[in-house]
Amino acid sequence: MKITDIRFGRLRVPLKTPFKTALRTVNEIDDIVVIIKTDTGHVGYGEAPATAVITGDTLGSIIDAIRHYIAPRLIGQEIANLNHITRLIQDSMEKNTSAKAAVEIAVHDLWGQLYDAPLYQLLGGGDPAITTDITISVDYIDKMVADSLKAVERGFESLKIKVGKDLGVDIERVKAIHAAVEGRALLRLDANQGWTAKQAVYALNNLEEAGVKLELVEQPVKARDLDGLLYVTERVQTPVMADESVFDPMQAVELIRMRAADIVNIKLMKTGGISNAIKLADIAALHGVECMIGCMLETSISVAAAVHVAVAKADVITKIDLDGPSLCTLDPVDTGVLFNDSEISITDAPGLGVREIRGLEPLEVAQAWAS
Repeated sequence: MKITDIRFGRLRVPLKTPFKTALRTVNEIDDIVVIIKTDTGHVGYGEAPATAVITGDTLGSIIDAIRHYIAPRLIGQEIANLNHITRLIQDSMEKNTSAKAAVEIAVHDLWGQLYDAPLYQLLGGGDPAITTDITISVDYIDKMVADSLKAVERGFESLKIKVGKDLGVDIERVKAIHAAVEGRALLRLDANQGWTAKQAVYALNNLEEAGVKLELVEQPVKARDLDGLLYVTERVQTPVMADESVFDPMQAVELIRMRAADIVNIKLMKTGGISNAIKLADIAALHGVECMIGCMLETSISVAAAVHVAVAKADVITKIDLDGPSLCTLDPVDTGVLFNDSEISITDAPGLGVREIRGLEPLEVAQAWAS
């Protein structure tokens, strides 16, 4: 099975409610879909969102990175040589992790199809059923409480609460949500780099003294402020999770060496795809550090890939934040991963099992590798 062509599409899906964090507000998923064709007629699919404020990737940069730097290296490559292909992808250029992730996902999809097995089985196996949390966007307190109650009614037992806009209001937001759902859902805070280290310690100590038990707090300080992350970790009881501070395995090594956080959040769009996500998970496992697996604003294509990784690495990936499809007004993609609110399961479909992508807009992009 050889790679013969790489094409692009655009997939836009409205969100049920605006996605608001300390960094941005988004009303719809707007992603690039990568379509890899082969000489056997098999087709692999990958996906990447534009997340300029986190990864630095835009829709245009994703396309250009693949078209000019990644795709020319892959045409004619045998899918069976997976490790060689992933090295070609990772060595094609610096950064551009979302573009690399989209291509890696499509290649892994084809790898599963080559061996007629769902991807998680080739990655190590596991129980093909997991449970995700759901994101509660930062908003007015009454709106956040109402959204939290709706999520609990839908069966979600873990809520990821976005904070980081205003310290005093953030504390009141969390207290109000805790009072509304206490005993029915676990609370995870995500400050999205919105606090200073001292603000984070103040807020978390205040919540702890008020009896608000949190499962974790995610990225309370700026991504590059590992000393600040360590400052928070050493001064609060709540487990601290690094997100934007850790993109790749080497950053994970440094974070773990410093003991700057208790948990590491893995995202395929940060690691540059499945190969580095697995390396990062293995490094964390060696050091006894738990991981969460999360996603950006993505549809069922790339989130399905993350589900397969989560199942295969369930010994270290103990927390799941793969709610992208649940945030959408509809799911336009049929894959071998079934999303039913908080419950996610995998079928026996080979690879990612992509059968249909409704509303996919083909993008006519000149093939730089064909000239």
